[in-house]
Parts: sequence; C-alpha cells; structure tokens
Amino acid sequence: MSNQITSSLPPLYQREGDYIPRVAAVHDLCGYGKCSLGVAIPVLSAAGCDVCPVPTGLFSSHTAFPGWYMHDTTAILPDYLEAWKGIAVDIDAVYSGFLGAPEQVDIIKGIYETYPKALRIVDPVMADHGKVYATYTPELCSAMAELAEGADILTPNLTEAAIILDEPIGDAWAGESISDDEARRMVEALLAKGTKTVVLKGVQRGDGLIRNFVGSQSGAFFEVNNELLPYMLHGTGDLYCSCLLAAVMAGKALDEAVRFAGDFVHDAMIVSSKQPQFRERGVSYEPLLGKVTALLA
Repeated sequence: MSNQITSSLPPLYQREGDYIPRVAAVHDLCGYGKCSLGVAIPVLSAAGCDVCPVPTGLFSSHTAFPGWYMHDTTAILPDYLEAWKGIAVDIDAVYSGFLGAPEQVDIIKGIYETYPKALRIVDPVMADHGKVYATYTPELCSAMAELAEGADILTPNLTEAAIILDEPIGDAWAGESISDDEARRMVEALLAKGTKTVVLKGVQRGDGLIRNFVGSQSGAFFEVNNELLPYMLHGTGDLYCSCLLAAVMAGKALDEAVRFAGDFVHDAMIVSSKQPQFRERGVSYEPLLGKVTALLA
C-alpha cells in the first residue's frame, strides 16, 4: 500500500452530474503490447470519460520487441483534427504521451488553442534509466520540453525531467535514485518553467520502495510511495498517468489521484506476473478496471 505526506490540493476538475467529459488522448497505438492508447482508452473509459484518440504513430508492437514497425501519422493529423471542428467536438482534457515527430508538438499546441479551457496533461514519454528511446531525436526531445512548460499536470521520470531541464543524463540516472532535496529541486525547477503541477515518478533507493514526488504552483510538495516489485514491465508509465488522469476526471483531489495511480499500477504488476511471457507482453490491468469505475461512486 502507498504512504504519503499529507497534502491539501483541490480537485483539478469538477465533475458535474451525469455529464461525460471528453479526453483527447494524443498517443501512439500498438498492435501488440500493453501501452499508450491500448491503456489510455480502457482506463479512462472505465472512469466514465469519452476518450477521443489522436494517434501519433502506429506500431506493430511496443519497442521492447525486436523487429517492430512504426508508421508516423504526422501528415494526417491536421486534417484529422480540422474535421473535429466541423462537427463541434468539445474537449475537456488533452492528454499527450509518446510523440512520433517534433511537428506533433505544434499540432498539440493547436489543440490547446482550439480548446483553451481543457486540462493539459503531458506524460513526456521519451526516456528512462538514463537512456533516450530509439525513435527520439534531439529535436523531438527539445520539442517535448517546450510542450511540458504549458502542462497543468506533467509526469516525467528522472531521465525525462533532466532532459526537460537541459541537464546531463547517463549513468547517474540509471539507478533512478536521488535524495528528497534533489527531488524537490527538480520539481521546483520544472514548476519554474511554467508547469502547474509536477509528478516526478519512479525514484528508487534500494529500500524496497518506489517514490513519486508531487509539487504544485501553490507551494505544496509531498511524496507518495509504494512497494517496489522485483521486476519491470513495459507500459507501467502509461498506466500510471492514465490512472492519475482517470481519478482527476472523476473529481478527486491530486493527492488522492496520485495515491490511486500508484496503488493501481502496483496491483496490476502483480496481476501481470501471473500471465505467460509477462515481461515481454507488458502490464496487464484488465481484471482491475472495476477499481477505476469505483472512482465515480
């Protein structure tokens, strides 16, 4: 179970009666492997959201498998989104994750302009454990850093936070271990760039816990932690951010949402460990979706 330093942050979204909020999910779609839109759509749907996918790329599988194929969808997105305007689509939140090209950042900024009242959730999926993902160029990393500055909620791991802050990465981040003071410094530096709320994910210190540090423009700063399980799975970051947003869109306060996301990912990893080839397939969460629906109770 998670543990947290007490905080009092108000909800970022006010759920109103029977209204079903719409979330534009700007992510890639994988044919095999649990991640990105394959996670965001069911999790947010279980939280009573109307999920409107904006596919940034089509993958045969996630990139932990050999021989994957990617189709970059950048060229189709302007017409795709322009067609939404013609049918009066309204959006309550814009949730972006993996991007396929630097130009997609400008496309997301265009979505922000079209829906200025929508929450902006940026999961800057580009690196982990000191290494940048294979499809990410320096130009794309730089563009992602620009996108992070306008986020209502930003959810980087340590490597991604360092990239956004233009700090060196490498072996120093491989263990994902920093002190509370260093975590606070990084969170405050991200807030200083314009992000309203930061959730710095995945800090590990060899004590059996995985820590997430949360800070906001209000001055709040706290930690939520969970048991660190002895294996890693592909897609847990996508699941974490999707669960966090699910709780936010259900009207929960941010500290509740962060705790819910950490607990859900922990439990989903245990479910996953009972599946064949779970290390390759990614995180399994389907039997737990009732917990997401219960957020609305």
